[in-house]
Amino acid sequence: MTSLAHFEAVAGSMKIPGEAVIDGKLVASASGETFDNITPRNGRLLNRVARGGAADIDAAVKSARRAFDDGSWRKLHYREKKKTLLKLAELMERDIETLAVLESLDVGKPISNALGGDIPNSIRSLRYYAEALDKIYGEVGPEAPDRISFAVHEPLGVIGAIVPWNFPLHMAMWKVAPALAMGNSVVLKPAEQSPLTALKLGELALEAGLPAGALNVVPGFGAEAGKALALHNDVDMIAFTGSGAVGKLLMQYSGQSNLKRVSLELGGKSPHIIFADCPDLDRAATEAAWGIFYNSGQVCTAGSRLLVQESIADDFLDRLIKVSRKIVAGDPLEPATASGAMVSEEQMKTALRYIETAKQEGGSLALGGRRALADSGGFYVEPTVFDQVKPENTIAREEVFGPVLAVTRFKEPDEAIRIANDTNYGLAAGLWTKDISLAHRAAREIRAGLVWVNGWDSCDITMPFGGFKQSGFGRDRSLHALHKYADLKSVSITF
Repeated sequence: MTSLAHFEAVAGSMKIPGEAVIDGKLVASASGETFDNITPRNGRLLNRVARGGAADIDAAVKSARRAFDDGSWRKLHYREKKKTLLKLAELMERDIETLAVLESLDVGKPISNALGGDIPNSIRSLRYYAEALDKIYGEVGPEAPDRISFAVHEPLGVIGAIVPWNFPLHMAMWKVAPALAMGNSVVLKPAEQSPLTALKLGELALEAGLPAGALNVVPGFGAEAGKALALHNDVDMIAFTGSGAVGKLLMQYSGQSNLKRVSLELGGKSPHIIFADCPDLDRAATEAAWGIFYNSGQVCTAGSRLLVQESIADDFLDRLIKVSRKIVAGDPLEPATASGAMVSEEQMKTALRYIETAKQEGGSLALGGRRALADSGGFYVEPTVFDQVKPENTIAREEVFGPVLAVTRFKEPDEAIRIANDTNYGLAAGLWTKDISLAHRAAREIRAGLVWVNGWDSCDITMPFGGFKQSGFGRDRSLHALHKYADLKSVSITF
């Protein structure tokens, strides 16, 4: 573990990226406009970033289409594609400290999380798809005496990737890596709150030898750059992680343009169920606390609904509070910090509004509930726990996307499963039990794309990630993501 002074020195000495990456060049926006990038660490100006708009998106898409049509990336031998992507991973590893500091400053993430989790996971994701790209096989159909038929996977074309601000580089890599591995060209639009590591990725991709246009990065606002990308008639697919409201707009934009494919991951209101026969209450309490308070609650799979069986509820809540008190907000660049800032003043205020609503609706405040470190100028909220939350209460139904936990008590397993499914979302769920039959039954009956038993967030890049219901459709991670960025073509040869 290095020191705060060390990371402040890194921050002070590095060049903070602010230009778009279009057609193999670092460029200002076509309009010359920029937007202020504020660090949630202290609420101060970090840098000014190119404000991409429709003209910039059009230039990026045209560059991506040229790169796809001329085959400079698409037709490259799979060994050369793999070599280039692995070279990009090496460069990311070389610059891992820079990437981690950029991420920490940009979104308020603890440097220990960025350096020990987000950036290494991004690199691992890239390496996974680089190694997987030559292991995608087609199919041979039933033979006829005078014909052979087979099916092959072909890249879609130009992929528009619109990614969120909570795990900026990691979420980008879940989309960029498999899309490139399949031979597509990509236009990446990072969230306006978190453009820095995406822009650095674009620079490193050029250094690694990706052809001009294979990966373009256009920063800007969702209503400007994001909308233009989603409406562009030469984009073949939009891959999006973000809010349900924007996801619905992207579906409309697809219909209004060229019926491009849309893949959506739209968050959740994930239930974390503690049955009375939980095999390890202390471990479950620890994972329940970190399952909501990691990254200041700004996680799509955050276990924001804690369902606890009544017979153990008081004991379990005591254990949970004991763990949660140790998760204290602090300076994101301080290596010992456990909980950093929220991404913006707006997001902080949203969390605080939900806390006030929970109080008004009769929730019992068991921990936190206030802004933290206000004198710093940054955007911090205390880890907050409400007990006695009813399933119909607002914080049990709406995605807060902040460090706010709703605790609801239940009597019987069937009641817990019913409450777990009583939501518009269906991204993730977790449950703790010694009963293997109950584990299998609950895992099958809970409507969620990911279900974890006796653990939380207990899977990795090798398993598909995505949701049911209004949590979206399409899958990131695993080999399934490669298929998402491909068309299936049937070829029959008569002889």
